[in-house]
Amino acid sequence: MSRTMSDVGSDELDEGSPDGRYEGDRNEEGERHGFGKAFFPNGDMYEGDYKNGMRHGQGTYRFCNGARYIGGYYQNRKHEQGVFYYPDGSKYEGSWLEDLRHGHGIYTYPNGDTYVGEWQSNKRHGQGLYHYKDTGVKYKGNFVNNQPRGAGSYVFDHGYEQHGEYQLTEQLLSETKSDELATIPVKWIPTHVPS
Repeated sequence: MSRTMSDVGSDELDEGSPDGRYEGDRNEEGERHGFGKAFFPNGDMYEGDYKNGMRHGQGTYRFCNGARYIGGYYQNRKHEQGVFYYPDGSKYEGSWLEDLRHGHGIYTYPNGDTYVGEWQSNKRHGQGLYHYKDTGVKYKGNFVNNQPRGAGSYVFDHGYEQHGEYQLTEQLLSETKSDELATIPVKWIPTHVPS
């Protein structure tokens, strides 16, 4: 298919500095510790668990631009399971590691497309299923650095499937440096349609 997938373009948003008003538990050293609510100078707000002055455990972070994260934290970073609602209407629900989408997750794009599968460092990476909402077409296969790569299949509305492979053409391979491979387009090569 010549249509490209929606970009993951909803960049992660910076969370506010710890300055501002705080209501909640503290430890013997006076650090935020236990349950609390923090109001940041930029208008952001966090409500949830703290440990030794850092967001740690479960919490909800509300950004002044309307974005919101609900889920786990580890040493001030999004960690384990959580849901991030982006200001553009997109949503990610799944695993996090050190503030990045990492592991299994579901991303719903502003146009209604969805990706269900593996993530690495905020990029679609590993096995996944991309569903084009407006056509109903689904692509099932491997992803590398946000792009489909290798063997996969397109599944159409009535159950028809087209198997094939996303690959770099010989011309592209000869003109591309190895460090550019992650960003160049790949070409769908159909192999067969099962009967």
